[in-house]
Amino acid sequence: MIKKKGAISMLDFRVYTFLEVCKYMNFTKAAEALHITQPAVSQHIRFIEDYYQTRLFSFQGKKPVLTEAGEYLLHAFSTLSHDQVYLKEQVLAMKNKHPSLIFGATLTIGEYVMPQFLIEHQTHHPDTALTMITANTHELLERISDGEIDFAIVEGYFDKTQYDYLTFSTEPYIAVAGKPPQSGIRPAQLTDLLGEKLLIRETGSGTREILEKCLTSRNLSIHDFAGISEIGNIPALKAMAAAGIGITFLYRSAVEEELKNHTLYDITPEDFSVTHDFTLIWQKGSIFASRYRTLFKEWRH
Repeated sequence: MIKKKGAISMLDFRVYTFLEVCKYMNFTKAAEALHITQPAVSQHIRFIEDYYQTRLFSFQGKKPVLTEAGEYLLHAFSTLSHDQVYLKEQVLAMKNKHPSLIFGATLTIGEYVMPQFLIEHQTHHPDTALTMITANTHELLERISDGEIDFAIVEGYFDKTQYDYLTFSTEPYIAVAGKPPQSGIRPAQLTDLLGEKLLIRETGSGTREILEKCLTSRNLSIHDFAGISEIGNIPALKAMAAAGIGITFLYRSAVEEELKNHTLYDITPEDFSVTHDFTLIWQKGSIFASRYRTLFKEWRH
């Protein structure tokens, strides 16, 4: 056991130095964040290199770059760091007899998919202190790595070598507008919609990333539309589309109610058949993987 910042830690304090260097990829900034000197940072890195008998960094000029062994240790130490935080929380929860569950969800999933699961979970586990954090995929991945959340359910792309995952559901991804196509028939091609103004989520959101990848595969981009408005709020996106301001692309689960009420209309082109997985992910190699798998089965059931 090593003492770090007034707490008991299972990880050597030099490991935390390594993680800070990896976070900033700068020895000076890592030293400032840890409130130690740069020579001390270098000494800690050398200690780990001597212990594992390998180099953790190579250098491009003055910029450190992780070696293959460094990448491997970064992932391993990050997982251990996350599990350590989670383990402490669970032990405290056992003492207080109030188990906790802290997880993240992307905006679409958090607003339109998770409510039914949260109701069921709290009904069957009323003593659980439940916390759901809503953010875009990129931010949730960072929160998993930093140990701030146990797992996340995301719609965006992620590095499958860095996380363990289970497919939560597969969702249709469609185009919608405030009025039906003039002909009453959906457009034949995606290019038929380029004359419309595009209402789109902010950079980093899974909903936007899927559209951008689909457009790129057709040698197109969001800038090929007649105009663009970036809106970081799904209800606002839907309201603007319903008012005829522009068209937007969303998961069908996010617009089911509007499609039924005919405030939005499905205008998905015939050549645009896109589905995407909603995925439950956690830190690869986590000792709590069995708990996440059990929860996944319960929610799916």
